[in-house]
Amino acid sequence: MAKKVNVSELVQQFHLEIIAGEDGLRRKIVTDDLNRPGLEMAGYFNYYPADRAQMLGRTELAFLETLSSEERHERMIRLCDDETPCIIITRGLQAPSELIEIANERHIPVLRSGVATTILLSRITNFLEKRLAPTTTIHGVLVDVYGVGMLITGGSGIGKSETALELLKRGHRLIADDAVEIRQTSDNQLYGSAPELIRHLLEIRGLGILNVMTLFGAGAVRNSTHISLVVKLENWQQDKQYDRLGLDEDTTKIIDTDVPLLTVPVRPGRNLAVILEVAAMNYRLKRMGYNAALQFTNKLTEAIAEEEYE
Repeated sequence: MAKKVNVSELVQQFHLEIIAGEDGLRRKIVTDDLNRPGLEMAGYFNYYPADRAQMLGRTELAFLETLSSEERHERMIRLCDDETPCIIITRGLQAPSELIEIANERHIPVLRSGVATTILLSRITNFLEKRLAPTTTIHGVLVDVYGVGMLITGGSGIGKSETALELLKRGHRLIADDAVEIRQTSDNQLYGSAPELIRHLLEIRGLGILNVMTLFGAGAVRNSTHISLVVKLENWQQDKQYDRLGLDEDTTKIIDTDVPLLTVPVRPGRNLAVILEVAAMNYRLKRMGYNAALQFTNKLTEAIAEEEYE
């Protein structure tokens, strides 16, 4: 189901003044794009994005003053479309009387803010992006290791929380345990956080619920982070061939975004915390252009070619 934001939420979040159409505060905003209807004020409505919140600043209102009363009335009728969620006046400017009249008739909220147009547009866009972004919840543990957001997944009892606890002891940070809420931004970046109820909490079988911030301090937690890498823990399978060079780069899809996937087999004696630390450092090296596995393969190929030549 597509997400929606009530106009009343916008009013509350940005302390907007309601100057017309108060009956329409339950109208829904369905897109994080806003529109400054400059061409529309000039009479060009062929591609008018009526489903967006409309923002009128100094430029649009100054142009309206140059029009006759009949022209302003005609433009305001077309601006106040049935789909239009709201119209926002910036810089504390006076709304045209024609707009107030028509907005009241059609129950379209006209709101006013004292903030400059570009600043308010940016703030509202960021707010709507977060509220309307696609989201999902994944069972796992999200940690920040050397600045790399690492989502640890795997079956129940595999050791995800215990590994996170060891990483915390080594100075890394916890974002979420057990349930990770993930949202996808407009540029297909994934950000994870913990549900409010379990924020900063870690469950360890045999110990119970631990408050990480109380035990390790405020530096051991983060509220959210960008998800860069997914690590899947699985029980060691004797007959399965695991990648020993690191040339294979698997990915997994979360919402609509492909994220690098690393599968780590678990068996007694393996220090998972150290392995994940090295995985985070290796990921950063690859993003900076150095791939140890590729370098080794190239050198091996050169050595074989020289030996065959001799």
